[in-house]
Amino acid sequence: MENIMKLESVDMYNKMFGLPTKHPLVSVVDLSKATAWPEKLNVNYGIYALYLKDTRCGDIMYGRQPYDYQEGTVVCFAPGQVAMSEIRPGTQPRAHGVLFHPDLIRGTALGHEIRNYTFFSYETREALHLSEQERQTVMDCLHKIDAELDHAIDKHSRRLITANIGLLLDYCMRFYERQFSTRSAVNSDIVARFERLMDEYFDSGTAQTHGLPSVKYFADRVCLSANYFGDMIRRQTGQTASEYIQRKIIGRAKEYLLSSNMTTSQIAYELGFQYPQHLSRMFKRVAGCTPNEFRTRS
Repeated sequence: MENIMKLESVDMYNKMFGLPTKHPLVSVVDLSKATAWPEKLNVNYGIYALYLKDTRCGDIMYGRQPYDYQEGTVVCFAPGQVAMSEIRPGTQPRAHGVLFHPDLIRGTALGHEIRNYTFFSYETREALHLSEQERQTVMDCLHKIDAELDHAIDKHSRRLITANIGLLLDYCMRFYERQFSTRSAVNSDIVARFERLMDEYFDSGTAQTHGLPSVKYFADRVCLSANYFGDMIRRQTGQTASEYIQRKIIGRAKEYLLSSNMTTSQIAYELGFQYPQHLSRMFKRVAGCTPNEFRTRS
């Protein structure tokens, strides 16, 4: 395995590409102005990075998955993620982007909200594809951040820089939601597959041997990352994927309670619970009563 370089700072990135560093914690980059670049780069990101790829200039691997990106595609990386890129020999990389260290947003409104931007955790084949108007919006946001970096640092700098990064991320979130909407037919099919997979999980007895199913279990089987899968399920159903699974489990429990003489302990085992009281707690939370109360009054 090739050595993985820990990318600890924006200055470290800029030096690799021969770009200037205006601020120690944040940088707006234009790779068409790069004076150097590695043909192969295996990086463990210690910073946040968002790129608008102007052209396809090589291959990217995100973890162990290939990144299927195109011209005008936004790709995002967060601290702790590993990506490998390979630029074709003789090809000048062309991309605009912003990189920022977690310390820039620590203690700010953006720092508290950064986890809400779930697109930072998406697998790269689920990148954001922009219209020309959306691309211009992203570029406008990058220009505003860069303009603030050109300003002499004062007491307002950090707040204005983080506010403009937050604005960029908010627009990207809007565009991702649009992407969900335009893919509604595909997403609806995935919801149907999700239903079938849950039925198969319990019908096959897998729950008895492997316990309660996780969101990741189903996401893997429809070839999506857990975060993207979770967002898509929420958009299509109004519930989180975990809530959807829990309602399926409680639905199954209700069937057993009404159609059999199985005890609560037996039903809990059948559904993959380690302890019967865990089923009772979930049942109470979802159905508003205990399993025995449900059976008695039904």
